[in-house]
Amino acid sequence: MAEARTPGLDQPSFPARRVAGRGPGWYRGDVHLHTVLSAGGELTAQQLVTAAREMGLDFVATTEHNTSAGHGDWARHAGDDLLVILGQEVTTRTGHWLALGLTPGQQVEWRYGVRDDTIDRHLAQVRRVGGLCVAAHPYAPYESGTLGYPYHWFDAVEVWNGQWRSDLPWNADNEAALAEWGRNLSHDVHRGRWWPAVGNSDVHLAGQLGKPHTVVFAEELSVDAVLAGLRAGRSWIAGSPAVELEFTAATGDRVAGIGERLASDGEPIELRVRVSGVPSGTVSLHTERGTVLRERLTTAGSGTLSWQTTARDSGFVRAEVRHPDGQAAALTNPVILA
Repeated sequence: MAEARTPGLDQPSFPARRVAGRGPGWYRGDVHLHTVLSAGGELTAQQLVTAAREMGLDFVATTEHNTSAGHGDWARHAGDDLLVILGQEVTTRTGHWLALGLTPGQQVEWRYGVRDDTIDRHLAQVRRVGGLCVAAHPYAPYESGTLGYPYHWFDAVEVWNGQWRSDLPWNADNEAALAEWGRNLSHDVHRGRWWPAVGNSDVHLAGQLGKPHTVVFAEELSVDAVLAGLRAGRSWIAGSPAVELEFTAATGDRVAGIGERLASDGEPIELRVRVSGVPSGTVSLHTERGTVLRERLTTAGSGTLSWQTTARDSGFVRAEVRHPDGQAAALTNPVILA
């Protein structure tokens, strides 16, 4: 994708849009990050990329509040082991959203609300450069934080947001966002178009990065490929790097993974979830009929759950993994059954 040159910025110094030698695979990343350039932010770009490397993240996105001023700061710190996506958190009067995949120095207008009927123009601005528009923390309990726009105006929904907390990254706000997303999913899958879920830390302080983060299947570790994976829902959300998950649906010799569609021709479908890293946790499967199966993991935190259904009974299946206290450990996008 061509990148527009911005006056006053040395375009070649910006992070590459692709990490060489990183082909198809599952990549971990956090795409909602703030430095000292955002209100409440106490970390520098250097501190965040150091933490990202220590945590084993493959990609991050810089999303300062309403500014692209920090885009250039990341060039000195990104490298072959860490992809940086340029972005912005757009804090409108009636909800926030993430503009991901911006060109260097590109800035998105934020001074409007849902009654101004103008957001479409700004979403289109991001999409024209191949970017992704994500509804951020829909139920954040502060002025302008609660989303006033419907989920379907965006490309994805941040159903899990760290909300500035490292000790309790899952809370009632996230539970509400997940419930609304799940209700919409039941309707949207039936109509042939659904909106993927993502999870991010919204890091402002030390210790918050990657709690949670999104694990995405991408054809390569590049901006375009990662955004394409998120847009397609080929992703799941992890509460920490310690959590591992595999989720597939199979019938005959056909297999589909997270975010994919399985054509079953009316034959029985076996869903399989393999989890590790959640001691004594629970794994549950969910369809448009609600929770259809729940099982406990071992004290070591690993296990495999299997369940059979048909496309007639279930239009989709998604998985949740919870810690013993009910805190989320992992959430998946659905496998679509047909």
